[in-house]
Amino acid sequence: MKFAAIIPVFNERESLPLVVGDLRDPRIAEICVVDNGSSDGTPEIARGLPVRLVAEPRRGYGSACLAGLASLRPHPPDGVLFLDGDYSDHPEEASLLLDAVERGADLVIGSRVLGHREPGALLPQARLGNLLATFLIRRLYGVRYTDLGPFRAVRWEALERIGMADTNFGWTCEMQVKAARLGLRIEEVPVSYRRRIGVSKIAGTFTGTIRAGYKILWTVARHAAKPPRRGR
Repeated sequence: MKFAAIIPVFNERESLPLVVGDLRDPRIAEICVVDNGSSDGTPEIARGLPVRLVAEPRRGYGSACLAGLASLRPHPPDGVLFLDGDYSDHPEEASLLLDAVERGADLVIGSRVLGHREPGALLPQARLGNLLATFLIRRLYGVRYTDLGPFRAVRWEALERIGMADTNFGWTCEMQVKAARLGLRIEEVPVSYRRRIGVSKIAGTFTGTIRAGYKILWTVARHAAKPPRRGR
């Protein structure tokens, strides 16, 4: 299988070269970096790397991911790997996720909860949010997750069926909830997690934590009351 990696970035000039440099799995045929309005020179750094640079000025994690998918759609890969640009994920562990897709999974979540975490990497508010959201997903959808982490791999056909739409904090949750409703083959694999380079734009601020938490819980509840969308 051939995969494309999508890396949304916002002011990640220091960490982006490390992330790209550690993505060495030969199945990753293309790396798409989506700049979400950086002001620190991240696009200039990206232009010196072996990546496709996509600009998405509309702020939001989901907006960046959707722009990356749109750039791939004319010649879609077999699957897509998503990871953050802050070097908190371990890009060299991408093979764990891609292997699971090749074994038959439609969606593979890299679980920070099941893997090794550097002390202080997963902030208490993020852990609490994970616990609550995954508990509600299990009760409402009957699928057991341990994490809503950004490090994940998904088949292109599954993405088309899911029909992603969220433009900000609910992106990862939307994918997992819709995959559960569609009865897709879902797997979690343990991954390592370390302190990010720089300050988190979500969990690192009080307002970001509240907004993200509200959106995630709203996403879980919203899709429980809707019929599953079958995508394209």
